Amino acid sequence: MPEQPQWSERTLDMPPQDPWADAPTTPVHGPPPTEQFPAAPAPDLPFSQGRAQVSARPRADHEPTGTGWPGAGAPSAHPSISWKWSELRLGGEWTSAAVLFAFVCWGIWALSGEGPIGTPMVVLLVTLAVAVGVFCLARVVGHLVLERQLGRVRRTARGSHLVTALFLAGVGVTHLQQTEWVMDAVHWVADLFVN
Repeated sequence: MPEQPQWSERTLDMPPQDPWADAPTTPVHGPPPTEQFPAAPAPDLPFSQGRAQVSARPRADHEPTGTGWPGAGAPSAHPSISWKWSELRLGGEWTSAAVLFAFVCWGIWALSGEGPIGTPMVVLLVTLAVAVGVFCLARVVGHLVLERQLGRVRRTARGSHLVTALFLAGVGVTHLQQTEWVMDAVHWVADLFVN
């Protein structure tokens, strides 16, 4: 009895066995193939070689992209720096509270001063302009670091509002430190707790 060839020797030169594949027109390498299969399939086989008719899909309102919500579009490789008011408002309660605190502290400082109100008004306007600049700078830095470098998507402006609130709280405390009677009260309370 002749020895059977190994598995790898039997399958190495075999053509693909895909029943739906077209017959090869030219051999890739080696001798020309010999006809091993009948030219026409037997009539009792459930499958026969041919082409299926494919109808066109009906157009949907939304073509799924696999990312995001319908109508949002595909994300770009470099996200834009577009800001939406709905995003900017999320976290605004921190900035609003800090503006109120800074305004009250500014009012205490301005009313305790001896000079005209013009200089404190300029200080208030400059403080608010710098706070807007701090907010915008925090948004730009967040865009560059979080979105471009780390690939995260920001849906709120809470970080920028937090940075702005810390700035305004520091300005308010500074105004209180420059008010003489407030610092006298702070030292008096501190002496009560120390002694």
